[in-house]
Amino acid sequence: MSENENSASDRLQRFESNLQSLAAVQPSVMKAFWRLHKHTTATAALDRKTKELIALAISVVMRCDDCIAHHAKDVLQAGATRDEVADALAVATLMGGGVGLVYATHAIETIDQLLDQAR
Repeated sequence: MSENENSASDRLQRFESNLQSLAAVQPSVMKAFWRLHKHTTATAALDRKTKELIALAISVVMRCDDCIAHHAKDVLQAGATRDEVADALAVATLMGGGVGLVYATHAIETIDQLLDQAR
């Protein structure tokens, strides 16, 4: 795999394409999942940015690179700063140990790539 194939935008594009493929064969499941996603990330007692920081941290601890890419994009769209993301990644490292630290580096790399693309 080339370096470009590992970019955040490429990972997001592949993930979204794969989601569409899955939705084509499991439309009711995917509609239900996205309904759940929409309702759980909406502002309630916690704002959307806080929820996305939590989702990103959980993605790190769960070791899911596609989840990291998805929630990195969403957390930036929700208005999080790099410093806020780094703080959430520190908590993920606390909870995930050494392996969490490795995936936290994936997350900060993704954040940096997305921020560079936005400039």
